[in-house]
Amino acid sequence: MLRGIGQLRRCASITSPALRYLASKQKHTLPDLPYDYAALEPHISAEIMQLHHSKHHATYVNNLNTTEEKYAESLAKGDVTAQVALQPALRFNGGGHINHSIFWTNLSPSGGGEPTGELMQMIKRDFGSFEKLKEMMSAMSVGVQGSGWGWLGYKKDSGRLQLAACPNQDPLQGTTGLNPLLGIDVWEHAYYLQYKNVRGDYLKAIWNIINWENVEERLKAAMK
Repeated sequence: MLRGIGQLRRCASITSPALRYLASKQKHTLPDLPYDYAALEPHISAEIMQLHHSKHHATYVNNLNTTEEKYAESLAKGDVTAQVALQPALRFNGGGHINHSIFWTNLSPSGGGEPTGELMQMIKRDFGSFEKLKEMMSAMSVGVQGSGWGWLGYKKDSGRLQLAACPNQDPLQGTTGLNPLLGIDVWEHAYYLQYKNVRGDYLKAIWNIINWENVEERLKAAMK
């Protein structure tokens, strides 16, 4: 009997951190947009923005919270099989939340134009010109098969800017090591109601609302 009690105590000491994490962890929440749903018109319609933010992004947040609860329970139980089985849902919903949280701040009703300062200097160094960056990033994003994202990232070990396309909701930093600076969502829910199946027209329009101040702030943070 005493031996059984000892085993229970050892199990409790192993699982209690996970149980405490489950009990104390704050849930992820849907971030507020820094502008109204109609603020990005005519480039992105209010209807798209409302559905994209309040439905699609909200679903990623809700599913991420549910998955994390299940994952914490599997940690507490030492159920490695369940932990492995939950990885795809963590990647998909966690990535969806991360990606969209960046995307909303990458856009602005007063955006567009050209970047300035160190960001512009690095764009010219690494891509030749700002127009070349736009051309290359647009072509890459249009070419994403199915659903995914086109990214401008910062590679810290080389100190250079780099383009990358990620499938589905794969987060840039978690899958490539690049620090995300600018992401373009090319899932159909981001543009189909307005641009139908002409993804290229959506890509042309989105450059008019890119928040280059936000992109430069992300670059400065990544370079620290």
